[in-house]
Order: sequence, then structure tokens, then C-alpha cells
Amino acid sequence: MPPANVEPNFTPARTASVVATGGFAGTRRSGFPDTRPSGYFSPDAEPAALRAFWEANGYLVMEGAFSPAEVATLKAAATAICRGDRGAIKDAEPLPATLTDDEVLRQFLCIHFPHKISAAFRTTLANPATLKVLTSVIGPNVKAMQSMLFIKASGKPGQARHQDEDYIPTRDRSLAGGWIALDRATVENGGLWVIPGSHRHGILWDQHWHGDRRFDCAEESRDFPYTEADAIPVEVEAGSVVFFNGYLLHRSLPNRAPEGTYRRARVHHYMSCESFLPWQPPAPGAKGGMAKLDYRDVVVVAGRDPYAHRGYSEIATPLLRRDGRTGCVSWASGERLPFKDELAAAASTPGDRHEHDE
Repeated sequence: MPPANVEPNFTPARTASVVATGGFAGTRRSGFPDTRPSGYFSPDAEPAALRAFWEANGYLVMEGAFSPAEVATLKAAATAICRGDRGAIKDAEPLPATLTDDEVLRQFLCIHFPHKISAAFRTTLANPATLKVLTSVIGPNVKAMQSMLFIKASGKPGQARHQDEDYIPTRDRSLAGGWIALDRATVENGGLWVIPGSHRHGILWDQHWHGDRRFDCAEESRDFPYTEADAIPVEVEAGSVVFFNGYLLHRSLPNRAPEGTYRRARVHHYMSCESFLPWQPPAPGAKGGMAKLDYRDVVVVAGRDPYAHRGYSEIATPLLRRDGRTGCVSWASGERLPFKDELAAAASTPGDRHEHDE
């Protein structure tokens, strides 16, 4: 079966593929997928095997990083957050207490920084299997700066292809995402797709507005030397974590599973403690300007922070991310971004064409 969105009779040349790098991947306990793909590891895997696969492919899967009991706790915490029981979420409307859990969860696609209001979520930043991967692929000193909660009920959109360093710029290209599956993630319910090895260019490809209702309001990376045939799905069992390099091209498609199906996930972003994090403009009159910019609302999860003497800040607060139902606006300019069907409808309206001709 060809990848999603590739015509059945179209088979472009593949320019990217998974590179098997060997080493002990650990003792497998997961039964999904049925056959263990290259790049799927267990918590007892050799660190050298993790790093070799990461460097070659830009991603890896740690199966069984969270137990079924831990996943159940995180699902309950996600519902409490969406209900507003853990604190305010910017741009989220208050919901009636009489709504069922399903009715509540269907209101949300993504919430940023939920670790700010949930102790259960904050602990997931640094579980043992996660730290093993991070210290193998980043280094001994690691900090986290962001978290997200994706609910993604059936019918909800995906996110267009992108690179995470477009949004979280590190100085040393050490950014790594950790995507914790709280439900089994499949092609049908909108799991991740990656282009193996696409991180190796070290280029942040230009982004453009996609206008595609399959995706949320985040822009799309384009003009890279790959085709749809190069993307592979990363299907994982609940409790697994998909780690990916900040330069890796990846995306997800809509949840096409039956009504009542979710593809919940927790996502964290990490980087080396040695690097500055220029994530917001410098304050007026700040000494050093952009060259010394270092966002300090971070959590050190491994090792030591050489800049600890500068202190830490509380800057970010939980906020709701637009899913496109009520339109999208540019994160940079605030202007409304039209979808392709809206442009087509406007172009087919005689009155609009007449006004344009004038």
C-alpha cells in the first residue's frame, strides 16, 4: 500500500530509507507492531545502539517506557486538565461540569505547557527510559523547555510536515522531541510519519501556509529533496515514546478512526544544558542582546546546568492551540490564513470576480 496521499499508480523514486545500525535493541515485550521494525528499542537496550540509530535516522522508538498503570494515570490527568480542574488554560472556554468525559475531550486538539499545572505530567519529563535515550543522544546534561498534550479525537486534523527547530531554536542543534503515546498510535488514527535521515542536511526548509483542512494551523515545510514515498509511519503501542531530532521532517494526518477513538499523546522537547535557548526577544536594554539570549523557563532533567547561577524563570503558561475549526491566523502577523476551499469558493463567486476585475 502506498503512503497516504500518494496516488496508487504513482511510485516516485525513494531517496530516504531506514538505515539499520545494529547493536542490542533490548528484550522486546511489546506485541505491536507484530514484527519489530528497525529503530524500536526496549529500556535495556545498549546506549551505543540507541545513538547509532539516532545519528543515522534522526528518530527512534523506546517501547514500554511507561507501564499500563502509568498510562492510565496520564489519561486521567489529561481529562482533568481538559475539564479545567488543574487550572486555567489560555484561550480555552469554560466547559459545563455536566459534560461527559468524551464530550470534554472532543473540544481539544492540543494544549501547550500542561506540565505547568499537572504534577503527573511534570514527572513524565524525566522517567528512567526517557533519560536513558536523552543522555545517549544529547549528552549527560539535558534540560526540557516545553510540553504539549494532544487529544486528537476521531475527525481531528493532523499537523503538516515540519521540523521542530523551526519553533524551538537551539544554538547547537541538540533539540529532541519525546512523543509519548497514551493510546496505540496507528496510520488510521493519525500517528506520526517521519522521513528517515532527513535531519542530516542540517537545513531548516522554508515554511509556507498549506491551506489544507487535513492539518491544523501550523505551517508546512517545503522545497526539500524528498517525496511522499520517502515517509514511513511510526506505529507504536501505548506507553511507547517516539524520539525525534529537531531537524527531522515529520507530520501526522487526521484521525480517521471510528467515532470515539482517540490518539492521545504527551510531547516534550529537550536540549543540551550547554546551549543557550534563544526562544523569545531580549528585554529592552538587555545586556548582550541576541548573542546572549537564553530562555530560562526550563527544567533540568539530567546532569547539571552550567548556567544555573543565572537562575530560572516562570514564563510559559498553559494555552490552547487552534485546530482550524474557527479559522487560522498567522502566529507571526496575526492575519487570517485562508484554506484552499475558501479561496476556491471566493474565486467561483461572480460578485467576487467582478470586484477583482475592477
